[in-house]
Amino acid sequence: MPVISVEKNLLFKTLEVPADFTEKQFDELCFEFGIELDEVLEEEGKEIYKIDLPANRYDLLCLEGLTRALRVFENKEPAPTFTVIKPSADVLAKTELVVKKETSQIRKFVVAAILRDITFDESSYQSFIDLQEHLHRNICRQRTLVSVGTHDLDTIEGPFTYEALPPEEICFKHLFADKEMKGKEMLDWFRTAPEGKHIKPYTDIIYDSPVYPVVKDKNKTVMSLPPIINGSHSKMSVNTKNVFIEATATDLTKAKIVLNTICAMFSRYCAKPETVEAVNVRYEATGEQSLFPDMST
Repeated sequence: MPVISVEKNLLFKTLEVPADFTEKQFDELCFEFGIELDEVLEEEGKEIYKIDLPANRYDLLCLEGLTRALRVFENKEPAPTFTVIKPSADVLAKTELVVKKETSQIRKFVVAAILRDITFDESSYQSFIDLQEHLHRNICRQRTLVSVGTHDLDTIEGPFTYEALPPEEICFKHLFADKEMKGKEMLDWFRTAPEGKHIKPYTDIIYDSPVYPVVKDKNKTVMSLPPIINGSHSKMSVNTKNVFIEATATDLTKAKIVLNTICAMFSRYCAKPETVEAVNVRYEATGEQSLFPDMST
């Protein structure tokens, strides 16, 4: 079962429980809801609750989803309703994600969405990062089925392309690099550098492929090398105001679930809460196109 760690004070504040609410009462609430308070630890002077979750409840893998679900369960707030905004034709054209035919050789699906005018603080930003890692470990099956890239939209320019290129034709500076590297050079770095050891297990997914997947913007700036690493150019921070989310996949259904989960959990921090901007994904070879996300179900 997946386990998440949440800070007690932040958890209780978000749940809006009384000041005298106890660990025992929270444990009982978890039991009634169908989850388990597994362990209580102290880390860096903070009390941390480790909570066991059902394997198929991806919406509970972050503080935002967990607290919302518990509050809805206790009838303290209604279940959320999400709005997917289809922007004007001009905006839609500028944020379109075009899929090149070569991607069919490696990870042929991609979905995308935009969170506009979002406001993070340190806690919510860390939660945003942590949720992606929890999803990667669970429904994404260690990134083999789906991998997520999130980008500061204000640093890049659409329309965007999802391509598959020979590794020697890919060159960019990744998140942990101080220089540009080519595709296989980059994977070799992750396999040997101590600071890249947490990425090393994922390199096998594409290492021997004749082409590597890559997401670029209008100016050919590399945004990500799925399922390995994002580029430093579009790196997010707590100050990011507009987020471009892309998820490449071998399983389209799971990609949609992953995208919907991220949007559902963090659209609450947008200027218009629970609102997501649609992105048009167009397959160049077939002309097929779809708007994502679909949050109607």
